[in-house]
Amino acid sequence: MPVPDLTLNSGQSIPQLGFGVFKIDPAETADAVAEALKVGYRHIDTAEMYGNEAEVGEAVRASGLDRGEVFITSKLNNGYHRPDDARRAFDGSLEALGSDYVDLFLIHWPLPTLYDGDFVSTWQTLEEFYRDGRARSIGLSNFQVSHVRRVVNESEVVPAVNQIEVHPYLCNEEVRAASAEFGILTEAWSPLAKGRVLKDPTIGAIASRIRRTPAQVVLRWHIQRGDIVFPKSTTPARMKENFEIFDFELEAEDVAAISALDRGEAGRTGPNPDVFARVPR
Repeated sequence: MPVPDLTLNSGQSIPQLGFGVFKIDPAETADAVAEALKVGYRHIDTAEMYGNEAEVGEAVRASGLDRGEVFITSKLNNGYHRPDDARRAFDGSLEALGSDYVDLFLIHWPLPTLYDGDFVSTWQTLEEFYRDGRARSIGLSNFQVSHVRRVVNESEVVPAVNQIEVHPYLCNEEVRAASAEFGILTEAWSPLAKGRVLKDPTIGAIASRIRRTPAQVVLRWHIQRGDIVFPKSTTPARMKENFEIFDFELEAEDVAAISALDRGEAGRTGPNPDVFARVPR
């Protein structure tokens, strides 16, 4: 069945299921993306920090698909928050991708303890890319509630998405709600909690009962909550499995049972955005 499209506040459509390339070696990225496109994925999530933008662009060009058929997201590296640095970094991303535009461009991390706590001027620089059409939509990644509110209150363009860690062990409801308040869609990274949730007995019981894999159950949970999700795998069979989640639905009580697994901050698998301060050397 086809992947549903969601409408961003920019008016642009985004496939709700995508393919993530975080931690895929650049030498393997082109082949992985090529396989994902064969499976049917039309949304690829990369970042300058991942070091594989060029290989993503290579795979899209080699696929025979029109550029407009593939939604590509990239993100600003942490070392380039100053406006002039952000402009140069964005130019570099477009060059690496081999495209004159990117569908969605995000600030990768807010870094509130760096750059004098100023991520607003960084956001206002992304607004330039949006206005000149080289970024069809712009958004945030890993922004907490206070960060989201500040960007909205001190800028002109409301972010299209906020890409945050979300999975059954970290439902991140406060950030999701704050984003939704402004019409910002949530994108869920680490949707399977780096595989930790796949052995959860609650999820296993649901999967067994409906004859689906635990990964399919969790990804379907994300979809039914309305979030955008992009699992990563370099295994063709797993890519296909992750893609086949639109021919069934979870019962409301199953969605509630999975959501009840939330461990709050203790469930986080990645850094806390309030204190994360890593920049490239």
